[in-house]
This record gives sequence, structure tokens and C-alpha cells, in this order.
Amino acid sequence: MQLTLEQQQILDGAKGETMAKVMKTLVMYGDAFGAEKMVPVTSEYNHLVTSFGLKMMTPVFDLMDQLIKAGAVSGQKFSVDPRPVDKNVPANFLQKLIFNKFMYSTQESYEKQLKELGLMNDDAFTCACYMDEVGNKPKKGEVLSWAESSAVVYANSVLGARCNRNSGIMDLMGSIVGYVPYFGLLTDEGRKATWVIRVETTKKPEAQLLGSAIGMKVMEDVPYVVGLDKWLGTELDDAACTYLKDFGAATASNGAVGLYHIDNLTPEAVELGHSLIVEGAKEYVIDDAELQRVQDSYPMIWKNADAKPKLCFVGCPHMSLQQLKDWTDNVEAGLKASGLSKVAIPTVFTASKPVLREFEKTPYAERLKKTGVITSYICPLMYMNNPLCAKMPVITSSNKLRTYTTARYYTDEQILAQITKGGK
Repeated sequence: MQLTLEQQQILDGAKGETMAKVMKTLVMYGDAFGAEKMVPVTSEYNHLVTSFGLKMMTPVFDLMDQLIKAGAVSGQKFSVDPRPVDKNVPANFLQKLIFNKFMYSTQESYEKQLKELGLMNDDAFTCACYMDEVGNKPKKGEVLSWAESSAVVYANSVLGARCNRNSGIMDLMGSIVGYVPYFGLLTDEGRKATWVIRVETTKKPEAQLLGSAIGMKVMEDVPYVVGLDKWLGTELDDAACTYLKDFGAATASNGAVGLYHIDNLTPEAVELGHSLIVEGAKEYVIDDAELQRVQDSYPMIWKNADAKPKLCFVGCPHMSLQQLKDWTDNVEAGLKASGLSKVAIPTVFTASKPVLREFEKTPYAERLKKTGVITSYICPLMYMNNPLCAKMPVITSSNKLRTYTTARYYTDEQILAQITKGGK
């Protein structure tokens, strides 16, 4: 790897031993992927994936202390993934004991470290940091040092920023030193599509299900999706961005997609069109039957397949303000049709604190509360990591949560029916 004079000096210890180790780590990372050089991180803010004070992460906490002591703090303020615990989310005595005493007992001290390293503010805990209410929305062409997979794929695809699928801690190191290795999705060649996905469904495909199908097929490759603009339009309005948020998260978790292009919609597809598709690209046609096949292929890992769900999560990634409003309307309508006043299954909608704060300013918040739905800022995945919670029959409309936990996936329509109809 060719380093600039400044980069070489940092590697040689000009800014201290700790900073030299950070640079060495990034150089080794780049060498592993054949990077030819380092490039500056140009975004205003960073985003970190490690938000949880998990007791077993002692080496991470020790590393953080070393960085803080050496003054090797982030060159950018940063947001971070959601907190793992919220007392408002249903949990029994034993589950709470495991959360607070055995799993996330170091949460408070870890958050203190995050603040010393450059946390934006106390509310900057969300996987959807790019929402306007949060304030960490990169611009087109900016180079990032992020790791959260759902945020990386959104920033690359919807915003046109440039970021590789980095690992946790590597995201912080790129921000500390101000450089990241130049390879993969940072390069023009690495952003070209090696798959053409043809959407031929008879109705608007479920975002999480379509993303799952594509992710499992292309894995880490870049797909160019044709036919989805028929359902989303050609403007990146709130509705389209919300759809792509959930779609992208599924491609990134059910596969390893870090970038996708939507014909006539996403920035690079609008600008460069089919020139983004490499010669000899593979094709994958998705119709109604294919989506059904994909959903039917999901493994059943509940001990009792017929168990009554004890909890429902919606919002992984975190919900947008418009999603909260739309779900409020839908839950109310579903309950009215069923003759019920409250949801039949304990249900949690998750969103960032800034989004929830804006939601509370609207009449929708009180209406949703009357339905019995709980709103929270937590990460459902971290909740499900509790072994006692993992044994519960939990349902979700998130394909990311389904992939990483024991939660069972249903489409939005199916989830709505379950929580508003119960046994009816």
C-alpha cells in the first residue's frame, strides 16, 4: 500500500504509539483486501456499531480506555447503534436479572467511554442514524467509516455515499486516524453491478421479503434492480426511502449486500443507468411465486410451531416518523374491524429517541398508546440475545431480526392481522 508522507509519519509514531497502532491496524486491514492506498474520511459524522455494554466485551472496554488515555479520540462526533435495554419493554423478573446483572451490566460505564470518545449526544443511539431527526445524514460522494450493515447499505445506495462493510471497532479507528483503506465499495469499479434483478410481481413486493430474496441470491455482490420503480416511483420521497431502508437491511442481513442500485430511482442509477451493469452480469427474476418460495423456506426454530406469540417487534431497523403514523392508522383500523380495543399480543414499535420525540408531538402518539402498543428506543436484536427471551415465541416483520434471532418472520400485513385479530 502506498502511503502519503503524513500517513507514513503517523505509522512511524509521529503522533504517538497508540495512534501508530491504529494506523497499523488500518494498513493491515487494507492490505488484506488489496487496497492500493488510504483515502480521507470526509463525512461530518461517524456511526459506530458497538452500542452495548456486554459484559464479555472486556477487551473492547480496555481498548477504549487506552485510546482515551492516549488522547486518540474520534476525529468526528458519532452516533451509535441502539441501546440494548429499556424498562418499558416487557420482561419478567428473571429476564431483567439476566439483562442487568449478567449481560449489559457495564452499559453505564461503556456509555461514559463513548461520550469521551466523541458521541454526538445522549440521544444518538439508533441504527437509522441517517434520518433527519437524528442528524447524521451523509452527502453523496462522502467517504465514511461505518460498520452497521443496514446503515452502510442505505448510505451507499440511497444517499450515494461511499463506505465498505467494515467491522465494529474498525469503524472507530477510521474516524480516529481520519483515513480508511481504498478498496471495494469506495472505488468506481467496486460499485458496478454484477447482478440484474428483474421484479415481475403483480403487486408491490414486501420490502423485507424482496430484500431477503435478493440478499440470499447475490450474497455480497452488487445488484441492479429493474422494475421496482413501477411500485416506488422515481422520486426518493419519504415513502420510497422508508421502503428502501427496510429492503436494504434485509439484503445486508440475509446476504451481505453493501450497495444496490434501483433503476430510475437511486442516485447512481439515475446518473449512470445501465452502464453500472458489468458485461455478463447474472440475472434473477422475482415474481409472486418466488417471493412465496423464499418466505416458505425460512426455518421453523420455535420448539412449538403452534405456540401463541408472546411478543411482537416492529422496527428493525428503527422505524421512521411516517412509519409510526401509518402503523397507528393500520392498528386502529384493524382493531376496529375485529371489535377489539387493544392489541391481542404485546407489541413494541422501536424508533430512535429523536423520532419518538417528534412522534409525541403529534396526535398519533396518544392514539397509538390507546391501542396498547409500546414504543421504545431499544435494539430488538439485543433484547432477543437474552437466552430467556430467545426461548419465547416472538414474531416480527423484520427479516434482519429473523436472521439473527429466534424471532419468526411475517409480512407487515400478517403481523397486523395477528396483533389486531388475535384468535379471531
